[in-house]
Amino acid sequence: MLKFTKINQENPSKISPDKRVKTFDEIYARYAAQKAEEQASRCSQCGVPFCQVHCPLHNNIPDWLKLTAEDRMQEAFEISSSTNNMPEICGRICPQDRLCEGNCVIEQSGHGTVTIGSIEKYITDNAWEKGWVKKITPNEEKSESVGIIGSGPAGLAAAEELRKKGFQITIYDRYDRPGGLLIYGIPNFKLEKEIVIRRTDRLKESGIKFELNCDIGKDITFEDIKNKHNAVLIATGVYKFREINLNNSNYNNVVPALDFLVASNKTGLKDKVEDFVNGRLNASGKNVVVIGGGDTAMDCVRTAVRQGAKSVKCLYRRDKTNMPGSQREVQNAIEEGVDFQWLTLPTEYSGNGSLKNVKTVLMQLGEPDESGRRKPEPKEGTEKNLDVDLVIEALGFEPENLPKLFDNQELTITRWGTLKINYKNMMTSIDGVFAAGDIVRGASLVVWGIKDGRDAAKNISEYIEFKQFSENREKKKVANA
Repeated sequence: MLKFTKINQENPSKISPDKRVKTFDEIYARYAAQKAEEQASRCSQCGVPFCQVHCPLHNNIPDWLKLTAEDRMQEAFEISSSTNNMPEICGRICPQDRLCEGNCVIEQSGHGTVTIGSIEKYITDNAWEKGWVKKITPNEEKSESVGIIGSGPAGLAAAEELRKKGFQITIYDRYDRPGGLLIYGIPNFKLEKEIVIRRTDRLKESGIKFELNCDIGKDITFEDIKNKHNAVLIATGVYKFREINLNNSNYNNVVPALDFLVASNKTGLKDKVEDFVNGRLNASGKNVVVIGGGDTAMDCVRTAVRQGAKSVKCLYRRDKTNMPGSQREVQNAIEEGVDFQWLTLPTEYSGNGSLKNVKTVLMQLGEPDESGRRKPEPKEGTEKNLDVDLVIEALGFEPENLPKLFDNQELTITRWGTLKINYKNMMTSIDGVFAAGDIVRGASLVVWGIKDGRDAAKNISEYIEFKQFSENREKKKVANA
């Protein structure tokens, strides 16, 4: 270890932009074993590992870096997977530049961060190839069951942890494939779908049941699910898109980001999507404008480039430094030819039948607002028009009205529409019904969803076991009376 003064930082090679924009394949190559060991050996083995502190899962990063450097790969995999249900997924899509790598001590000292994410990805990809990733085999089977609504990161992580304890698990999801945004929201060039499918297949092989194409409130009532199980976890995520409220004429070529991404991912999975075939959700040959500055916006601009857009512009009302998305993803998009128009706000849509022009105004950053971020303010006399064929609004997501969807007004929500929970045990206002992930914290990172799912599983297990203990105690009292 401690070789950061002798060995320079070296990321996995990246396919050149002119080649990668022609395919949806992942853009990063994988380390060779020797290179993974070499890069892991750069870790300084800090007394206080800030990489671990700033990881939501508090992964034991220095430990599995040391094991990798010593070519003890199976042990590295076991340590890595002990705190993370999807290390190879987090290694691909986590914004390491804002989390572990961004807080690496040798990065702060000017030597270049340890390439934590790429090594994490390598460890588990290697484990799958070597057959070290096994199906879950509980020490004992329990009769108690848990129903999980939503098969995104939080739901899948909770299901795995509860299955390890022997509970019977059924996951309900409205889509035809499990994985949530992992399968339909994130493009292949960041996360190839085979990576997600092998994870969900492992859960199926482990005895977890999936009820797909199951819309709660339509195909089955929430009350039915609650009555079928000893506990329920709501992990639906947030899917309602935010609007900029400019499309007063309901132009058909103004589309939500998620609709665009789902159509692209389904097409990549060989599904026929009518709105992709007819061109509504297809950027091919079009002048595309994406509005937003988060990771979803980056997914949209890079997808549009690969679909063969004539031009792709990204409008964001703040500057590059203040973009909420990963700077690494922004840089990838710039390399791929996306035209970023920073400090630019769309103010009006116009057209005849379909949207033809977007009026914009330049912005300047003023005094900080209540959140501490400098507030963007328009600059007079800077209006201009952009010719467009397709506008994709990527302004973030909000929760759907779950009490209404589930036809259960006992579920209480916050003023932001997220589910209100007791943070000590993650239970909602209904006894035995828990909630985790974005439906509680709002749109967030996959790694936070996994963290919440693991925490929820622990609380659900304790709830069921305590309830069982209490019931047995009452039975003994009655029997002894």
